[in-house]
Amino acid sequence: MILAGDLGGTKTNLALFRPEGARLARGETRSYPSQEFPSLEAILEEFLAGRPPVELACVGVAGPVFGGQSRLTNLPWVVEGESVRRACGARRGFLINDLQATAFAVPHLPPDRIAVLQAGVADPRGTVAVLAAGTGLGMAFLVRSGRDYLPFASEGGHADFAPRDGREAALLAYLRERFDRVSAERVVSGPGLHAIYRFLREREGVQEAPEVDARLSREDPPRVIAEEGQGGRSAACREALRLFASLYGAKAGNLALHLLATGGVVLGGGIAPAILPVLSEGGFLDAFRAKGRFQDFLSKVPVKVILDDKAALLGAAHYALAMEGVEE
Repeated sequence: MILAGDLGGTKTNLALFRPEGARLARGETRSYPSQEFPSLEAILEEFLAGRPPVELACVGVAGPVFGGQSRLTNLPWVVEGESVRRACGARRGFLINDLQATAFAVPHLPPDRIAVLQAGVADPRGTVAVLAAGTGLGMAFLVRSGRDYLPFASEGGHADFAPRDGREAALLAYLRERFDRVSAERVVSGPGLHAIYRFLREREGVQEAPEVDARLSREDPPRVIAEEGQGGRSAACREALRLFASLYGAKAGNLALHLLATGGVVLGGGIAPAILPVLSEGGFLDAFRAKGRFQDFLSKVPVKVILDDKAALLGAAHYALAMEGVEE
């Protein structure tokens, strides 16, 4: 039995997996609001109560992992791999970056859990880039090694936000009034979508319907913006989504260039599947390809969206199984 976890700033997903031939079968799965618990260990204790013993455990965390320990970026917790192992009563326990876990899932996802934005022409031995906007902006990549892929973590979401035109320069100036430094994550993320919306309202004077304002004041703003913008009820929300998609595409194109991702670019996280119709309209891919002399190269890079919001759990379970016999 393998316990897999995906620990984020908003929620923590846990699942049990059991090997069945060449695949892993997912069993019991639960989701917990992270901020309502004092620690990951407390969540694990609640989830595992009365369940079968666990032999392997792997948790993907929203933050960098150094020496088996992570101080989470969007949650005031310090998590240790050994503590996870003890809490699960497992023989081996692993702690990896959450996007590293998502990346490890990519080769194992069935076709019906993937949406294609650009078919491209994939190099079967090429590097695959993974980019995921959610509570933050995560990055990872897969490198081919023999018959398998090796997943690597990245904190590229915290690289500087680079505006491409005067409007985005004004957005950067607006955000600099609120933050000492403006990273890509300040723009391409759930909070980033809300920041773009506020910029449109406060600096460009875009008007909003009273009923949408009321929703924004009592509900999760990024979700409201996504729903109202795609539902056609709010021009401000619609424009925020359009600009967000363009910024997301530009960042994805930059990542493809950084890694020479001839194997493709895969979008994870919760936002991409939630706004898939907007990403499919053209603004995302226009920005993705708009890289001057490398436009032709980027037009051939496959771009896909993960539709399974539990993909990181599958990746974490596969990572635990792959590392079972590897000496520390």
